[in-house]
Amino acid sequence: MVNFNTIDEILDYAIDQERQAYDFYMNLAGRTENKQLKQAFEDFAHEEKAHVAILESVKKNKNLMPDTAKVSDLKIADYSVDVDESDLLDGADLQKVYILAMKKEKAAYKMYSDLAMACDDENCKKALESLAQEEARHKLHIEIEYDEHFFSEN
Repeated sequence: MVNFNTIDEILDYAIDQERQAYDFYMNLAGRTENKQLKQAFEDFAHEEKAHVAILESVKKNKNLMPDTAKVSDLKIADYSVDVDESDLLDGADLQKVYILAMKKEKAAYKMYSDLAMACDDENCKKALESLAQEEARHKLHIEIEYDEHFFSEN
């Protein structure tokens, strides 16, 4: 993890990570002809863009109403094989897209959890913990969809 000197550096790092995730998904959406894959990538990108807006608001106002509800973890991503971007071109199947998205959401959850631990400011810590829970919710949503589409087929 990067060393941070200020709350703004922590928030700027998180904003940058969310923008990279947005760009990643939009790049994939732009490179596929498959309408189902394109829509999935665009949906994932939209969620990342919403996180940028939340983080920018936190940075500006230094406050966010924290969501303290814990989110369940089906741990499907923990037992899935790794997928990289080269696996997600037009020949990719939707299952690989979901696996990658689950793993990205899990990594984002870990990032926000780690950033919250590095933050001394209580409001910033709560905001980052809330965003960690948001990422956990996204992962759970993707895991549930994955379970419905792919585990029910097996």
